[in-house]
Amino acid sequence: MPVSSDFRDFVLEQLRRVAPVTSRAMFGAIGLYASGIFFAIIDDDVVYFKADDETRADFIAAGSKAFSPYGDDRHSMQYYELPADVLEDEEALTSWMRKSLDAARRKTAKKRKR
Repeated sequence: MPVSSDFRDFVLEQLRRVAPVTSRAMFGAIGLYASGIFFAIIDDDVVYFKADDETRADFIAAGSKAFSPYGDDRHSMQYYELPADVLEDEEALTSWMRKSLDAARRKTAKKRKR
């Protein structure tokens, strides 16, 4: 199911309260960027934030599931559902977004070291 324009606009409005965010369509989903850093995905009207070894436990503790574009766990990605209530809590959103951006930066730094 594609991302609805209403949901996309709502998410962008909420995220832009924290930091300048841009979006790009990608394979039926929407990629979200802050300062050029790819940190989140919207798919099927669900927001997924980038996670890594340092942040994954926070997402799992919140009951989040990994983004799985093909509907199976074998193809899940390191993006986890953002808890729904976080989108409407600017303080919580700031914290979660900061963690996601940090995870994305660490990933980028690892790629550059190769």
